[in-house]
Amino acid sequence: MDEALLRSLTPSVLTILVRRGADFAAAEDAVQDALIEALRVWPADPPRDAKGWLVTAAWRKFLDQARSDSARRRREELVDEEPAPGPTPDVDDTLQLYFLCAHPSLTPSSAVALTLRAVGGLTTRQIAEAYLVPEATMAQRISRAKRTVSGVRFDQPGDVATVLRVLYLAFNEGYSGDVDLSAEAIRLTRQLAGTIDHPEVAGLLALMLLHHARRAGRTAPDGSLVPLAEQDRSRWDTASIAEGIGILQAALARDRLGEFQAQAAIAALHADAFTAEETDWVQIVEWYDELLRLTDTPVVRLNRAVAVGEADGPRAGLAALAALDDSLPRHTAVAAYLHERDGDPDTAARLYSEAARKAPNLAERDYLTRQAARLNADRRR
Repeated sequence: MDEALLRSLTPSVLTILVRRGADFAAAEDAVQDALIEALRVWPADPPRDAKGWLVTAAWRKFLDQARSDSARRRREELVDEEPAPGPTPDVDDTLQLYFLCAHPSLTPSSAVALTLRAVGGLTTRQIAEAYLVPEATMAQRISRAKRTVSGVRFDQPGDVATVLRVLYLAFNEGYSGDVDLSAEAIRLTRQLAGTIDHPEVAGLLALMLLHHARRAGRTAPDGSLVPLAEQDRSRWDTASIAEGIGILQAALARDRLGEFQAQAAIAALHADAFTAEETDWVQIVEWYDELLRLTDTPVVRLNRAVAVGEADGPRAGLAALAALDDSLPRHTAVAAYLHERDGDPDTAARLYSEAARKAPNLAERDYLTRQAARLNADRRR
């Protein structure tokens, strides 16, 4: 078997699949599957046309996966259309299921994806959006996770960190996505905090309560999105804010800082300000620096760029933003906001329009479209 030949043919085969209409991630997976098949078949039955064989095999793998994805989506739609179940015994083992799905045989990312799909009720598309990957890539990740745990005994629960990640992503999807899971995520996290003495469990519960407390102010009566600076703070749930801050302070006092505690500290600074103008942006930037030390992700850096723009001025924010990949979700919207604050309405209007086309949901798209229209109208006056 000439493995060098296989490696040399891979780029051209991948290019052919993309030209035929496969998205890049799905084409990569299909080519990898075809290479594995070649390693199995060729030693006993070498093809006359190696490249042609690989193209045919990879294209078939891609079509099989596309059909599988289509069938999976339809199954998910059918589940959504099913009537609500009847009365059930008052036994709640949801949290236990979260731990069992976070099986030690899985990587943390695969365990999170599988649990969100199997227990959390999210669709593959929603999980893919949370992970910032194509839906086809996430479908294969979940399928591999299912194959990994098929036949194993679910008597070894996963670790707390993986379960916290699942609850965090479920809350985020419920907070800003299509399925309202935030209240359930808070309930399960509160339940977990009552059984495990762990600073990060407390940090996550505080973070959820602080974000959920502001939820009523995030939308106008007509359903349109209201940015944080323009929200009516009298609509915020002060009891949840007080509870969240109390839980956070107790967790921070243990001096075992983690990612969720740092995020909760940022949320607390927003929630504690009586007006947007009184927000302590300098301290928020400092907490983002702590968060970067704990988890250096593009999303954290994007949010930090916004905070820098508020603390040190829009040009400092744009400089921080310039270091990031402009394909990052909401990158264009942040750039538009910072350019507007920097006194460049032309660039801001163009970027708001571009960001609207990329928006992940209707509410954000409408908000960004209105921002672009406002600036364009101002220019015509």
